[in-house]
Amino acid sequence: MFFKKSFKKNNLLAEELPALLHKSKQTANYGKPANYIPALANSPAHLLGAAFIDKAGHTILEGDHPFPFTLQSISKVFALLLALIDNGESAVFRKVGMEPSGDSYNSMIKLQVVEPGIPFNPFINAGAIAVSSLIHGKDKQEKSYRLLQFIQLLSGNPQISYNETVYISEAETADLNRSIAYLLKENEVISGEVEETLDVYFRQCAVEATVQDLAKCALVLAFGGVDPVSGKSLIPKRYVQITLALMLTCGMYDGSGQFAVQAGIPAKSAVSGAILAVVPNKLGIGVIAPALNKKGNSQAGVHLLEAASQKFNWSCF
Repeated sequence: MFFKKSFKKNNLLAEELPALLHKSKQTANYGKPANYIPALANSPAHLLGAAFIDKAGHTILEGDHPFPFTLQSISKVFALLLALIDNGESAVFRKVGMEPSGDSYNSMIKLQVVEPGIPFNPFINAGAIAVSSLIHGKDKQEKSYRLLQFIQLLSGNPQISYNETVYISEAETADLNRSIAYLLKENEVISGEVEETLDVYFRQCAVEATVQDLAKCALVLAFGGVDPVSGKSLIPKRYVQITLALMLTCGMYDGSGQFAVQAGIPAKSAVSGAILAVVPNKLGIGVIAPALNKKGNSQAGVHLLEAASQKFNWSCF
């Protein structure tokens, strides 16, 4: 549903968004969908959809917003939050660092050459696998179910589930992630069965949602872990602060610095072409545009968020 009535700045956003989206959509021609996961390779490259939700729950939907997609690396945000809730800050960051890696998201080089051999941050693949291993549950099914329930809670959508085709495709083409996971076990970052941990990771990446679901989750983060519509506290504020800081510094792969300069808001991208973005104390945002740039981020999605942030002065700085 498209709400024109909202607080003043969102009225302006509703008026300006179609033109911004049209301009950004043209840039999709400079990217292409991810092809290393076969189930993503045929995603429609020309799509661009966006959702913006304010503290009253007023929603602006524009473009190809009904298009469903898998969360991929955006799931790393929710896994980190749940791992923090389950284990506490100290336990999590004994297994994973807080620094940008400067390498591609699937690199394993620094696990071998930089002491103490833990992943640099929770948003590269090595860090995300380590974080997934920290989610509580008696087996992989319970861990995956708890994470799915957490995403359903934040989004307010109990219908969110897995895309089994993408899950299978991920699992069948994950040789590099398996190498990373076994090296993590060798470094004593993870314990237990490697394939059990990887199954949790593959399933979280295959959770399917829409931009409206993403925007609702982002809204909770924008208000410090509180759903401003219901008034319910869903996440401890400290854990939201940690997660937003890491999104700002590490959330857009090795394009995070440029995005921080150009947009200045916390965001997490995915190779499905989705982006979850947060305007603190104002908006939750979800974007989908499957054509990726050379950094692995959505070409048109990044363009839209940078242009909108500059136009509406959303930068945290």
